[in-house]
Parts: sequence; C-alpha cells; structure tokens
Amino acid sequence: MIEIKSLSKQFGEFIAVDNISFDVGQGEVLGFLGPNGAGKSTTMKMITGFLSPTSGSVRVCDHDVAKDPMAVKSRIGYLPEGAPLYPDMTPASFLKFIAEIRGFTGAEAQAKILSVAQKVKIQDVLTQRIETLSKGFKRRVGLAQAILHDPDVLILDEPTDGLDPTQKSQVRALIREMAKDKVIILSTHILEEVDAVCSRAIIIARGKLLFDGTPAHLASQSEHHNAVQLTLIGVDATAARSALAALEGVRDVLPGTPAEGQVSFVLLPVQGVNILARVGHLAFTQGWEVDHISIEKGRLDDVFSDITSGKLKPTNAAADTPTNATGVTA
Repeated sequence: MIEIKSLSKQFGEFIAVDNISFDVGQGEVLGFLGPNGAGKSTTMKMITGFLSPTSGSVRVCDHDVAKDPMAVKSRIGYLPEGAPLYPDMTPASFLKFIAEIRGFTGAEAQAKILSVAQKVKIQDVLTQRIETLSKGFKRRVGLAQAILHDPDVLILDEPTDGLDPTQKSQVRALIREMAKDKVIILSTHILEEVDAVCSRAIIIARGKLLFDGTPAHLASQSEHHNAVQLTLIGVDATAARSALAALEGVRDVLPGTPAEGQVSFVLLPVQGVNILARVGHLAFTQGWEVDHISIEKGRLDDVFSDITSGKLKPTNAAADTPTNATGVTA
C-alpha cells in the first residue's frame, strides 16, 4: 500500500534523505526510528505530499504522490509533529471543520466527530478552547483529525508525545486495533513503543536507511539478547561467579543489583545463545537458593545507539541485505 523507491531530499547542499527504498503492506505497523535530524519527519512529509522529493518516487494505494496528490491525501490520515491546531477553536468546531473538508456534513459529520472523540478520549473537552488544553489533550485532538475519515493509511509523527502513561497506553491500544485493516507508519523516540505496537522497525540516520526488520530481530542485535538475570540468597559471590563463568555458552558474568543478603549477576551469552536452562540446572546441582531468574529479550536503547553511531552493523542492514515488506531478507 506504500511503495518508496530511491527517495531523496536535499535542502541546498544538505541531504536530509539519501536514496531510501521500502514498501509497507496492509496490516503492518512500521516504527520509523532515528535520532533528531535523521530524516524521519522529512520522509513522512514526502509520503503525505507535504514536501516534494528531490528524486525518487512515492506511491500510496497505487497512486503516485507527485502525479495524483489529491487521491493520495484522501486515503491518508496525518498527524504532524507538534499537533498544529487552531487555538481559538474548540475541538468540536475544529473537528467539524475537518469533517467538512473531508466531505462529511450534517448528521454524518456529527456521528464521525462523536465516534472519534470517544476513541481518543476527548469527550469532556469538546467545548473548551484548544488554547486552554494541556499538551496531551492537544495531541489527542490532532490524532482525532487524522483518523476522523477512517483512512487506509495513517502517518503519525510522535503520536504519544506529551501523553501521560495511561493516555499512552490508550493510544497504543487504539493503534493496535486500527492496524488490522490499515497501514500505519509512526515515528517515535520511545523505543518501548516499538516493542508495544510495531510489527516492523526501520532505523535511519544521516538520511540513510540502516535497519529494516522486526522488533524481535532488532532486539536480537543487543549483547543482552538472551542474557540471564540471576539473584541468589546466602551464597558466596566469588564461588558462584566462577561456577557461572565456567558454563558453556556464557561469555561474561556481570554484577547485578542485589538486595541485602543476596548476590546478583547478569550472564551475557555467546552470540545470543539461550543459556537459561543451563543456569537453572547449575543452580539446582549446586543447591543454591534462587530468589530470581529471568531472561532478557535485548535492550533496544543500546542497539539503537550502536546502529545509529555506526558501532554496530546489524545482520540485515538495508544497505547490504535488502528486505521485503515483512522485514525478511530477500
């Protein structure tokens, strides 16, 4: 439903987006990740037709954005960064204005407004002036206008920015619900959001596409992928560490953060090998009293930092191994 081919954007001598290509299919929630200035918002603006590319092409629902922009915009819902709104309007009057632009009038427009207000939880502030609303409510009004016409494609730039934890949870649940029959691209700085709602992740930095794959594959790039956290009660820390370090598949044993009377370790595996069963068996044979044992999926913050800094080259980096729309290597 979205096809991006060799897309680039220059502002003078500055290359904001540098020859990126990817497709997105129905039912996918694509997390668009990158540091500030990476080219995320610029790419989103080109997908929506807000900016024209320097080179390359974008197709949305089989329409070329450059050649048929109105057909594309009728199929897209867009929440820009910062949720620009008319501060002297109320959410009700603003959404009525949006409904009319989208071709809805009368009872149909009112039904759309009430339905979307309920979805994003703004029923109680519909008659307040937008300038009096909190940042979180303004963000939700912005989301309401993006989904009012039930678009096939949603482009969301930092959709949970300014929301409290409960509101974030509600918006994430709404995104998961809407994803069943839509394409959703969302940019975010919150990596837990990728794990919570995204079926796929793309990382760009300095305008280049560096990673394209599933959140699970992204987590597997972490040195803490399949690391085991172990807390023991009443054992000798030095002897326990030596025994754990000698286990097959253990690359390193790091100190954890134990409570009083406990010892705690983080066991890093060799190349993501699952060592949980071996650690549990050792604890049993040694007669150790285990307070806690768990396995990590991987630390996305560390992987993100390593990929964008160039420290880590992921196994399916898009620059070397092109991936298809599901993130599986071609």
